[in-house]
Amino acid sequence: MVGVGLFDSMRKRRGAKKRPGTLRQSSSADVTHLEEWASARKGVEAYVEPRTAVTETTVVLIAHDGEWTRRRIGSLEAAQKFGHKRSIPVYEVAKVGYPQRMRDYTERQKILQRRRRETGEA
Repeated sequence: MVGVGLFDSMRKRRGAKKRPGTLRQSSSADVTHLEEWASARKGVEAYVEPRTAVTETTVVLIAHDGEWTRRRIGSLEAAQKFGHKRSIPVYEVAKVGYPQRMRDYTERQKILQRRRRETGEA
């Protein structure tokens, strides 16, 4: 009997290329973006989002005015090290939620974008 399994062709592909649905790990580009973003703003805090079926652990940096950015970070521990090294407080979103200033900032941006569309600006 020949040892050919139903899923053998799938197994052979695994090493060649990333499969669809496979999570992308955090990269040095992610960390560089976070470092540059945080150094250019005041009052930055970090909010760690847990890993899901779709994304790795991410961190949302939120400035004093509510402006924010999100990137993969790898783990809660990596986010804590990132924050400690830069004197940025780190919170877990699952425990504390997002700050109101983030929601306010996002809402202001929507209003400004709507106004630009209405007045014909880019």
